[in-house]
Amino acid sequence: MAKIVFALNQSLDGFVDHDHPAFQPDPVLFRHFIDDVRGLAGSLYGRRMYETMRYWDGDHFEWDAPEREYAAAWQSKPKWVVSRTLKSVGPNASLIEGDLAAAIHGLKAQHEGEIEVAGPELAHSLTELGLVDEYRLYLHPVVLGHGKPFFAGPRPLLRLVASDRIGEQVIRLTYVPA
Repeated sequence: MAKIVFALNQSLDGFVDHDHPAFQPDPVLFRHFIDDVRGLAGSLYGRRMYETMRYWDGDHFEWDAPEREYAAAWQSKPKWVVSRTLKSVGPNASLIEGDLAAAIHGLKAQHEGEIEVAGPELAHSLTELGLVDEYRLYLHPVVLGHGKPFFAGPRPLLRLVASDRIGEQVIRLTYVPA
């Protein structure tokens, strides 16, 4: 049975803003993300995050070797997109419509390993349904003071199970529901 993991970069004050330069990974963190994607059973996205990540479906001449490696890893993995507005999705992706809880229970039952959730609003919905098994916060040394909060709403009590420094500037904190 697969494990649902909510993993995302955030500022020290708890906000998500992937356009901010402070969220650009150093080479060690980027290698970590390449290896992470390679090891996933797949990724679960809300519409907005999926549209952001579709960048990796392309083939951009300016990419360096690690960016090409990340794109290849991302393209090779199944993606599930929760959306009420999208009518179609790109390669190796499927739309999830209707009963979210039933769909996620089905994904968990059909797959082994980790299915990574990206997007605070989707993670909030899955948390309310009791479906997030683990939270991974990649803390970057920046205070934004605004933006989308990492946690889109209250969470049940969490228990810290790991902390890792990745690269020069980022700490990953791993929590599970208590």
